[in-house]
This record gives sequence, C-alpha cells and structure tokens, in this order.
Amino acid sequence: MLFLFSDTAGGHRAPAEAVIEALGREFPGTFDSQMVDFFGEYCPRPLAYAPELLRPKARLPRALPLPYRASDGTARARAFSAATYPYVRRAMKRLLADHPADLIVSMHPLVNQTVMRAMRRAPRPYLTVVTDLVSPHAFWFDRRADLVVVPTPQAAKTATRCGIPTGNLRVVGLPVRADFTEPGPDRDAWRAAHGWDADRPVVLLSCGADGIGPIKKLAKAIDGAELPVTLVIMCGRNAELVAELSQRAWRTPTHVHGFVDDWSAFMAAADIFVTKAGAAAITEAFVSGLPMVLFTSIRGHQDGNVAHVLRRGAGVWAPRPRAAVAAVRSWVEDPNQRAQAAAASAASAQPQAARDVARVIADQLGIRRRRT
Repeated sequence: MLFLFSDTAGGHRAPAEAVIEALGREFPGTFDSQMVDFFGEYCPRPLAYAPELLRPKARLPRALPLPYRASDGTARARAFSAATYPYVRRAMKRLLADHPADLIVSMHPLVNQTVMRAMRRAPRPYLTVVTDLVSPHAFWFDRRADLVVVPTPQAAKTATRCGIPTGNLRVVGLPVRADFTEPGPDRDAWRAAHGWDADRPVVLLSCGADGIGPIKKLAKAIDGAELPVTLVIMCGRNAELVAELSQRAWRTPTHVHGFVDDWSAFMAAADIFVTKAGAAAITEAFVSGLPMVLFTSIRGHQDGNVAHVLRRGAGVWAPRPRAAVAAVRSWVEDPNQRAQAAAASAASAQPQAARDVARVIADQLGIRRRRT
C-alpha cells in the first residue's frame, strides 16, 4: 500500500495515519503500508520546498482566495496539470518505480493528475481519499481513479460535477484516529490531574499542530473578559509562542501547552472549542461532541466548512476577537444553549470513517476481513 500525502498546510498526514491504523485493526498482518511525502521526497526544487513554503502562508488564511479560485474547475485543473507535468514527469516515474504497490491511495489533491499521467502505460489500482470536508478543489478529482472517497454529500456533488461517475464514489466521512472514537480516561480525573477547575467550563483554544494564527490575540481577549472559565491554549510546535504565553500573568486560570500526543484526551475533557475551520479540527470536534467557535478559515476550500458547522448548529462563526469572546460568553452564561450545540456536534460525527475507508480499500483488492 502506497499512501501519497504532503504536509502542505496540514490536514493530510493525520487522515492517512488514521486509515493505516484502521487497516491494521481491521485486517491484521495483511497490509504493508508506506507513507510518502511526494513533494518533499520526490519533486524537484522549488516544489520540494512546498511543505515549508506553504505552511507560513496559513498565517494569513483570509488573504489567499485568488490562487485557489483561479485554478478551480475541471478544465483549469487539467490545463495546469498538463503544463506542469513535463517538469515533474521523471520524479513521478521514479516514485512509482521505487514503490511497486498493489494499490495507491492519494490523500492530497496536487498529486492525482500527475501520477495518473505517469502510470498511463502501466496503470495500477488508484484510490483517492478526499480530506477537504465540504468544498474540495477540482485537483482532487481525476476520472481515471478507480474509486474516490469523500467525507460529505456536498463533496460528492462537487466530485460529480468534476466528472467522477456516481458508481465510483463513496461517502464515508473524514478518517480520525481510533483514540478519538474509543473510551478514554475518566474525564473528571483527567481534568483534576491537569489542574483544571472542576467548577469552570474549559475553553480549548487551538490553531493546529503548527500553532499559527491569531491565538495570542484571542487568548488575551478571552482573558481580558474575565469569564468564569479555565482557558487551555494549545500552541502546537510553536515553541516561541509557548514560551511567550507561559510567562504572561493571566487573570483567568490558564494552561499553556505545546504539541501533545494525547490531543484526543484534551478534546474529550474540554467544554468549548475555539479553532480555525480546518477539516481535521472540525471532524475531531464532531467526534468529541464539542461546540465550536470558528475564528478563521482559508478562503476557498474552508469557507464551506464554516457553512457546514453553522448549518448543523454545532458552532458559530466569530472572525474577530470581540465576536469570539461574545460567543464564549453566551455559552458560559447559558449552559443549555451550549449543550444543544454540543449535541448537534456529536450528531454530525462519523466516528467509524477510518474503518470504513479501510474496508473500501480491502474491497478494491478483493480482501475479506478475517472472522474471529
């Protein structure tokens, strides 16, 4: 099994790891899965630097609609792929030669059409797992794929408009790791062990594993409002932000963390999730039954995520610190309203998506699950 992904702006690695984990659970000892960052490991320069170059741009996500919209659309995506293919042809052929897999699983939109071109004379089974929640880009969809797996019915409609036959589509949800779907530690004991006040709702503030975005402004705004909450700030791999916020004198009981391995436990123990509108964050919040305050989105493919959360009643859109504070305040002052949003979030979850994708993969190869 060859899983193609890249750490460009996040959201592609975690679903791939979740599917590989599910394959091991559903079909133990059957699959040998390899993950390849096709940009970083195979593409020529400057494309090899794409993960590093694209990540900082997420600091200003509302300022990037033009490249997304200019390239979106079936004809434009094909034209772009045709124009760039000569530059990456050797790299893609080398990738395929290095990994003679029985099935290729794509977890990234920018690899599909180039790999399809590269294996035109020697095709292999190819499956695309779309990790954009609601409004995926046309780059995701190539009619030559044997199967396309999408997370929502809205994404399926986009796939159909891009020429994917309905028979080649499966709607299964967005894969998340098993620790989000299985019983974790006792909630009250876990909160007590981390020094979280049992009588205060916990506001979990995060902007992804890289710790980018206006976290500092939001944290200061929530702290300045002096709400009766415990504030937990997740800075990810941003060590500079961890150091800065850890030294601040907070009015509100506040806990600052860097990157953590038990992220699912943090989410299970929280009451309100303040986050950007990334597909992974929203999906994990759904599975954790957390109401969301969405404070930013990448224009284009994440705008649909915001609408999805609002339509479900699982959260609010608050693109300014003052609006985010107002949203948190309303849920703190009205626990019933917060409980309704939490219930709507939980009702939107598809916790078995990773296992469903694993079964789809096995079906493509004619493998049946062993009975125990």
